Amino acid sequence: MERPPLTLATLRAALRRPLPGRPAQLSMAVQPRPGDRPDLPETCPHEAAVSLLLYQQAGEWVLPLTRRSDTVQIHRGQVSLPGGAREPQDRTLAHTAVRETCEELGIREDSIELIGALTPLYIPVSGFCVYPHVAHSRRIPAFHPQSEEVAEILEAPLWQLLDPSTRRVVNRVRDGRRYRVPLFQLHHHQVWGATAMILGEFVALLRQALGAPSTQP
Repeated sequence: MERPPLTLATLRAALRRPLPGRPAQLSMAVQPRPGDRPDLPETCPHEAAVSLLLYQQAGEWVLPLTRRSDTVQIHRGQVSLPGGAREPQDRTLAHTAVRETCEELGIREDSIELIGALTPLYIPVSGFCVYPHVAHSRRIPAFHPQSEEVAEILEAPLWQLLDPSTRRVVNRVRDGRRYRVPLFQLHHHQVWGATAMILGEFVALLRQALGAPSTQP
């Protein structure tokens, strides 16, 4: 696939456009999605923020994903975006996204610049309202991940996420119920669930900015 001509200016401009929102999220949602709702609860039981941290490596845009350890309470072993729960000292959810990302990945805050936000997402299974933020690092981060939470850091090139061939759909059965699971296949890792929904909106936004046709898994 031809590499998309992405620049930081293109990324900034994309994030100033109207967001693709829930339809783009749902294109990568597990179906059925028990407990789903089209909006955020008026009073969210829990709030969290995650980061799509973009940086250039060998001339290509990359963002880090984490494979969660087998000792965390929820989503063990799953691939996720760096981030975490809002703490009382956090001034804003943007601050939560930066703080949690830096703590989880073991990187410095002074190299990170927030450049925009995506559509918040309610996760029924955990009761969290997740607020995704897009950030830029001026240099390639030197990762020192928290071993208690992060088993592995995966650096995903944006061109792979934009490539329609990385989107797959699998059928899974759990507790006797069949589910349709859209996912991103990144090498030997499958990215699905809330992380795929957030990435699905981001990819849709970038494809709009690049004038590329939308894709459906």
